[in-house]
Amino acid sequence: MPIGPIRVLIADGHPIVLAGLRSVLADHPGIQIIGEAGDGLEVIEKSAQLGPDVVLMDLKLPKLDGLAVLRSIQGRGQRSKVILFASPEYKDDFVEAMKLGCSGVVLRDTPTQLIEKSILKVHAGEIWLDSNTTAAVMRHFASPVEFPPPAHTNGKAPRERSQLSQREREIIILIAQGYKNKEIAEKMFITEQTVKNHLHNVFDKLGVSDRLELALYAIHNSLHLRA
Repeated sequence: MPIGPIRVLIADGHPIVLAGLRSVLADHPGIQIIGEAGDGLEVIEKSAQLGPDVVLMDLKLPKLDGLAVLRSIQGRGQRSKVILFASPEYKDDFVEAMKLGCSGVVLRDTPTQLIEKSILKVHAGEIWLDSNTTAAVMRHFASPVEFPPPAHTNGKAPRERSQLSQREREIIILIAQGYKNKEIAEKMFITEQTVKNHLHNVFDKLGVSDRLELALYAIHNSLHLRA
């Protein structure tokens, strides 16, 4: 990985918000603002020209909204990671954004230090969602599907993994729906300790470290869409 600051393009339809983001991020030694945009069309143009590592943009941009920008970036095969800067009332759009390859959502009332942290985490290959947003997103991915073993996760190197069992797939589905261990045990007529044992095996097979990472992996890789 090249050494240097994370190159960030910021975008918002309100100049005062752009000024605020610029002020917040300017002092971070690991982040460099390489451009600003005031509408969706400008984001597409500047992201193509500048090739930012991360695009931090308002969901409701003038001329072209954030979802349309995401579709364009995905369609062009650009490698920029996108973080949406949005209000919580648009949580239904967050779901669509994750389907389109969005790497994170930062709420507009987020503390400034978490804005910086979100950029660092997303650039490192992780997904950034707060707990409330995660719950809202997971509730929309409630279809009973089977999960094939992934080839990679969050930029980690692949390794040999055993096939997931049918019971493990069922547990992944329930985790992605937001169920807790006790609730999973009750639904599956097994003990809570058995659920924990299955989760330990799933974490090892998929190379994830906790249930949140497991749920976000399923969402981000669109496993709910695969038969």
